[in-house]
Amino acid sequence: MRRRELWGWIAVAVVLSALAIPWFLWGDDTLVAGVPLWLWWHVGWMGLTSIVFWLFAQRAWGIGIESGSVSDRPGASDPAGGERASSPTVGGDDR
Repeated sequence: MRRRELWGWIAVAVVLSALAIPWFLWGDDTLVAGVPLWLWWHVGWMGLTSIVFWLFAQRAWGIGIESGSVSDRPGASDPAGGERASSPTVGGDDR
């Protein structure tokens, strides 16, 4: 299942990358609200890409890189809800 999810995210990344440059709008002088159509394409593409990245960060961050479950990651909370004793302190003094 995890492998299928990895390949799904790779496919999404390839499609988004392919749509980054609107080749089909080259040479098109169409203006919408005084702005070239290709620029509107980029605005829409960036909005879609930000939503996809947010979904990726929530669901699959580290897929294909990290092994183990979420609870094995450094800094993860233990089942009781507190920080693990072995997690490093980030920033500031350890008082």
